[in-house]
Amino acid sequence: MMKRIEREKKTVNSMIALYCKAHHHPVDGLCEDCNLLIAYSNTRLDRCKFGEEKPVCSKCPVHCYKKDRKEQIREVMRYAGPRMIVYQPRLAFLHMTDKWK
Repeated sequence: MMKRIEREKKTVNSMIALYCKAHHHPVDGLCEDCNLLIAYSNTRLDRCKFGEEKPVCSKCPVHCYKKDRKEQIREVMRYAGPRMIVYQPRLAFLHMTDKWK
C-alpha cells in the first residue's frame, strides 16, 4: 500500500498535469510553471509536520503555501478536482475518503 504522503504527491501531480494540458497546451510534458508548482508542492508535502497523519489541505490548520502558490494550487484544484473522477478515479476516491476522516 502506498504511503499517505506519496499518494498525496501523486494526486496533486495528476491534478497539475490535467490543468496544464487543458490551459497551457504544452507540446511535450508540462510547461515550466507547472513543473515548478509540482516541485513546490512536493517539497511542501515532504516537509509537512503532520507526516503520514496529514489532513487534506482544505482541513489543515497550517497553511504552508506562500500566498501566490496557494492561489495557483486553488485554481488547479478547482479545475482538476471534479475531472479526477474520470481521469484518476482511484486517486479521487482515496482523496475523498481522506477528506471524510
